[in-house]
Amino acid sequence: MGKRSRRRAGESAGAGKLTAPSSDYTDAEGNVLTLRGSLTATSRREYALALAGTGARTASTREDSWQRAVELLFERLAVRWTVAGAPIDGQHELLARFRVASAAERAGVREALREHCAEHFPDVQAP
Repeated sequence: MGKRSRRRAGESAGAGKLTAPSSDYTDAEGNVLTLRGSLTATSRREYALALAGTGARTASTREDSWQRAVELLFERLAVRWTVAGAPIDGQHELLARFRVASAAERAGVREALREHCAEHFPDVQAP
């Protein structure tokens, strides 16, 4: 069996691949944020380092560290975000939309992240 045949065989076997459950959170404006129900140990460690202000992307102030930590957690957990009826699915698009979000939208995202972490990741200090 050649390399290409093994790859094809693996692709068909991956059809039943397990996926993490997701949860939907709706804010006061009707926007729906869908968050992934799993967070790897590496992501947890990177988030803790970002929140502490250390790690690969060291921030200059405590506020910068906190903002970076929120962004990292959003990046790792967000699956979909429907804002004003327009769904956003791609990882790059989600992060770009989060970066231009209004203060109210950011507050809604932080609230959803807090609720999600409390329910699914009690060991993670929510933003």
